[in-house]
Amino acid sequence: MPAPSSQPFCASSIIGTGSYMPEKVLTNEDLSKIVDTSDEWITSRTGIKERRIAAPEQATSDLASEAARRAMASAGVAPEEIQLIIVATVTADMFFPSTACFVQKKIGAVNAVCFDISAACSGFLYALQVARHFINTGNRTTALVIGAEKLSSLINWKDRNTCVLFGDGAGAVVIRRADESVEAPGRVLSTVMGTDGTLADVLKVPGGGSACPITPENVESHPNTIHMEGRETFKHAVTRMLEASQQALEIAGLTAADVSLVIPHQANARIISAIAERLNLPLDRVFMNLDKYGNTSAATIPVALDEANKAGRLQKGDVVLLVAFGGGFTWASSVVRW
Repeated sequence: MPAPSSQPFCASSIIGTGSYMPEKVLTNEDLSKIVDTSDEWITSRTGIKERRIAAPEQATSDLASEAARRAMASAGVAPEEIQLIIVATVTADMFFPSTACFVQKKIGAVNAVCFDISAACSGFLYALQVARHFINTGNRTTALVIGAEKLSSLINWKDRNTCVLFGDGAGAVVIRRADESVEAPGRVLSTVMGTDGTLADVLKVPGGGSACPITPENVESHPNTIHMEGRETFKHAVTRMLEASQQALEIAGLTAADVSLVIPHQANARIISAIAERLNLPLDRVFMNLDKYGNTSAATIPVALDEANKAGRLQKGDVVLLVAFGGGFTWASSVVRW
């Protein structure tokens, strides 16, 4: 795959992080009571012990809005300072308007332009790159980038191969234009993205859109739930996440040896371990929280970034590698100097 262009950007820095996870905890033991599975089966294959499930009255925009408020508080930014809101999600509140519009209303960001991005688990890093482009053109200086999902709304609770994997949650960052001459923390050095639509059928929600509307005739087959070929997904995830990581580091003028912390998409512990091994990095330099939350798609990286930040895992000058892979297939990676 050819290396992406390294077109120079106006400096952009992550100046605040925030996350929100629903209160309800669904453990592996809980799942074993509703589907043919066990804690040992789930843990050995995925590394997941529990996940969070949103309340029935909570929409994706509710999760996103709370994460956004916490990110703005972390950054010391008022809602009216936000000029752009991008929400990465595959579980929008509704087909339209965008979830970002609902977030704008709920947080009072009256001066923001708002829209959603759908790139599955890679969505947050896609949105981060789009925000950088807006900042690079000079049209916007302060953006709110959110990854939020209510994946419990897309789960077939009778399918043990998928229902054990996913959870709900939201994470957010505030990104702002930075003076090149000032050594600001959270500087985004590079981002790369990729897509292979020929593999779209491997991981998808086939029903509910214009290609396959939900009808009385097909509703029993659960077409509006997640369908996944696990083995194929695993294989491509490792390959593409490794390539994206190496390309983003190359653009930033760095190598894997310079990386202080990897924050990968939280889908499967075995995928994460394989990436660390191929980058020749010890697991203590890889952040993992999927045991607590499972796969929250576009929310996994911003939630993990916020937890790493709050836990003191990110020190000034650290090189942080963010990398994701998702349905589409899509993949992306960013390098940030904290």
